Amino acid sequence: MRELRHLFDKQWANGLLPHIVFNPEHHKYFPRIGFWHAESSPSAPRDHKTSGVIQPPIHATAVLHLYRHADDEARARAFLEEAFTRLSAWHRYLYRERDPEGEGLAYIRHPWESGMDNSPMWDAILQRLQLRPSEIPIYERVDTQFVGLEEERPATAVYDLLAYLVRFFAERGYDETRIRKDRCPFLVQDVLFNTLLCQANKDLAEIARILGEDPAPYEAWAHQTAEAINRKLWDEEHATYLDFDLIANRPIYVYVAPNFVPLYAGIPNEVRASCMLAALENTGFALGNENIASIPSYDPYAFGFSPVRYWRGPVWININWLLMRGFEHYGFEEQATHLRRTIIGLVEDEGFYEYFDPTTRKGHGSVFFAWTAALLLDVLMSDGR
Repeated sequence: MRELRHLFDKQWANGLLPHIVFNPEHHKYFPRIGFWHAESSPSAPRDHKTSGVIQPPIHATAVLHLYRHADDEARARAFLEEAFTRLSAWHRYLYRERDPEGEGLAYIRHPWESGMDNSPMWDAILQRLQLRPSEIPIYERVDTQFVGLEEERPATAVYDLLAYLVRFFAERGYDETRIRKDRCPFLVQDVLFNTLLCQANKDLAEIARILGEDPAPYEAWAHQTAEAINRKLWDEEHATYLDFDLIANRPIYVYVAPNFVPLYAGIPNEVRASCMLAALENTGFALGNENIASIPSYDPYAFGFSPVRYWRGPVWININWLLMRGFEHYGFEEQATHLRRTIIGLVEDEGFYEYFDPTTRKGHGSVFFAWTAALLLDVLMSDGR
C-alpha cells in the first residue's frame, strides 16, 4: 500500500502514472533525474521528479489483490477508496490519450513502456531510425556496471535510440497529440500491455462494486479491449496474438511468449485457447519439454535468439506466472502445474535472479530480484505450501 500510495501521489494531472518516481538522493540509476525533462509537461508534478513514460497497467489488479488479502479490513477499505479515484483517472488517460481512434487498444510509445525493453519485436522499428551523432542525447549507462556481463544487456546502439525517443517526447512537452502529429517513430499496440489493461479494467469494475460505485464503464472498457485484441491482433496461422505497428500499419511478425498472455485475461475463446496451447507445446517454446526450461521469452527457432540476452530468449518468472494463471483459467491443469514447478525449481536451484537461461537453467541479470521473490511467494502460498 505504501509503495502504491507513493506512486499515486506523483500521478500527473492528466492521469498518467509514471514508471519511475525518483529519490533525489539516489544518483546511480539510469536514466537519471535530469534525463527526462518531465517538467516540460504542464501535467507533471512540480514537487517531485518522475519519468515521462508508463508501464503496463497492473495497478488496479495489485490494489484489488491487496484488499482481498489484507489483515486490517478498515485500513484496506480506506486505501481502496483512495486508490479508486487515482485508478479511474489512470484508465481514462489511457483511453483518452493513447487510443485516439477509440479502438479499445492503448498504444505504447517507447519500448520501456512494454516492460520488455530489448524484445526483438522492436528491432524493425528501431532500424527505421537513422540517427546522426548530434541527435543522440549524452548519457552514461550503469546497467552493465551492476550486472557485469555485457552480452546479457541491450547493445549501446539500442540505448542510443531509446534515449533519442525520450528527448523526442520532452521536446514536445509530453503532449500526445504533438507526439503523434510529429510522427513519433514508435507507436505500437502491444499485446501484453493491452491484455493487462483488459484485466485491470475487470478488477477496477470489481473495486467499483465493492465501493458501491458504478462498474459499467470499466466493464465496457474491458469488453471493448478484449474484442479489439481478438479482432485486430490475432494471428490465425501461428495461433498467437501479434503486436501492431501503427506507423507501418501492419502486425509485427515476431513470436514471443508474452503474446500468449491473453490467456491470463480470458480473452481467447476455448477453441483459440486450445490452439494457443498446442502452439506453445509444438514449437520452439517447447512447453513441457524437460530438455528446455519453460518458457523461453522468444522462440528458440527464431532469428537472433539468445538464451542470456535481455528479453531475447531467457525465461522470465513474471511471464511464466501470467501464463500459469492463464492455463488455470482454461483448465489446462497439467501445463499450469508444469509452470508452477518450473518457477519453484529455477529459484530453488539458482536463486532470485532476474531471468534464467532456458538451455542451462542458470540465473542471469540482477540477483535478489523483487518480482521473482514476490511471485515465488505467491506460487508457494497458492500451492498450499
